[in-house]
Amino acid sequence: MPRPLGIMTAIVSNLQAVHHAIMQAAQAAERDPAGIMLLAVSKTFPASAIQEAYAAGQREFGENYLQEALDKIVALRDLEIVWHFIGPIQSNKTRAIAENFTWVHGVERLKIAQRLSEQRPPHLPPLNICLQVNVSGEESKSGVAPQEMVNLAREVAKLPQLLLRGLMAIPAPAEDEATQRQPFARLRELSQEIAAQGMALDTLSMGMSHDFAAAIQEGATIIRIGTAIFGKRD
Repeated sequence: MPRPLGIMTAIVSNLQAVHHAIMQAAQAAERDPAGIMLLAVSKTFPASAIQEAYAAGQREFGENYLQEALDKIVALRDLEIVWHFIGPIQSNKTRAIAENFTWVHGVERLKIAQRLSEQRPPHLPPLNICLQVNVSGEESKSGVAPQEMVNLAREVAKLPQLLLRGLMAIPAPAEDEATQRQPFARLRELSQEIAAQGMALDTLSMGMSHDFAAAIQEGATIIRIGTAIFGKRD
């Protein structure tokens, strides 16, 4: 009798399926799939799950909960992982984030950006920053309002230990692809507005397990996938 798939074997299979889906979405959008980074969002899953994905070739991992992430960073310090912090940041968390992560997705306030810059160790390269935009206008969602985005980007781009890479969004869920594409298109337009001000951006961090194909259609360069790789969270 064959051994049932455990969580570890399932992760490898899921990763293969996600890569295949990315390739199909990129081809449909007439894009090179090599221009799309898969960020595996590993929050709430154990370090052993990250190890399994790493063994299958995954290198970029995203975490939302700081203490949980720091524990994993220590446990997996022998692996060449690129760590991304995702989500809102409290002032008392900036030092640990500045010291331990390569990317931050979700800066929405200048004060937080300033603290990250001041607390980034000088021996490390600048911290890659994506500004979070509330493209859907939801009161419950974090992110700067679209009309305030250019001013925030201009100020963050001046900070010495940060590298402003692009924009990030978590739109309201939608079922059909046409509706899913609308906020992603808006984020792309905002990125173009910032570029027109002389700030070259190369990153659109948008799209998750349920809508990444729509995000790829609108130019996503980083898609943040958790459930489709690691399974449902408790």
